Amino acid sequence: MPEKKTPTLRARWLGEQLRRLREAKGFTAKEAGEYIQRHQGTVSRFEIGEYPIRRGDLLAFLDLYGVSSKRQRDSMMALREEVWRTGWWDGYASDVNHSFIDYVWLESRATQIRYYDVELHVGLLQTERYATAVIRAAEPDATEDQISRWVELRMARQRILDGDSPVAIRSVLNEAVLLRKVGDPDVMKGQLEHLLECVARSNIDIRVLPLSAGSPTGTAGAFRIVTLGEPFRDDIAYQETVMGMLYVESPDNARFVHAYDRLEKAALSPSESIAVISAAAKEWS
Repeated sequence: MPEKKTPTLRARWLGEQLRRLREAKGFTAKEAGEYIQRHQGTVSRFEIGEYPIRRGDLLAFLDLYGVSSKRQRDSMMALREEVWRTGWWDGYASDVNHSFIDYVWLESRATQIRYYDVELHVGLLQTERYATAVIRAAEPDATEDQISRWVELRMARQRILDGDSPVAIRSVLNEAVLLRKVGDPDVMKGQLEHLLECVARSNIDIRVLPLSAGSPTGTAGAFRIVTLGEPFRDDIAYQETVMGMLYVESPDNARFVHAYDRLEKAALSPSESIAVISAAAKEWS
């Protein structure tokens, strides 16, 4: 029996919005299904993201639930189109966890991404050699073909840094990352020199959190905050844990936003950060 396909993040989001709208109006799934001439089981599958919803059905739901806001209607219709659409990242769906493919989709729709990293350099700012060393260390049992595909995906994701409307990157980097050896010294030197090239770009801001700053957010680990442009949701916090990948939406994402603000405030200025990165690069020479 083929493995059941897991709904994408965007399909689940759309389904959750539909369920909330239905419940707010006091309709049962059966009543909603009767209105659009669908079985209640189909409505339930729409709401858990298992079935992609067609345009006519979504419009009917929005009318039934009394959604008159153009912004909300446009947002949900755009999200519906994203559910149906495939992207270049889907070609890697069999190579990585499906939840990570969701994250790559988020990156592709981002206007800004804020990072806090404590162990490794930001994936979007890694050199190919550094990325290869990171992945090989993390996956010691992987074949060379697998490693090659994962590195290829990481490099492909960096396309969003270029173009007419490149994503804005704001990164707070724990100073320990500059000191932690990944690969050999030449790999580290190349990675830090690449970082210096990155900060020269107008869309990339990197601040080093010095070891002397202590721990402004307690024991918080690495995380990202992805800001999506219109007509989607604003900020989605993302964190990798030992239990899997965590996506946090408003209002719960506020804790991540506040944590990032505290970290950025405690970090060095851009010019001071460049000086620290430059000094670290020389140490790896």
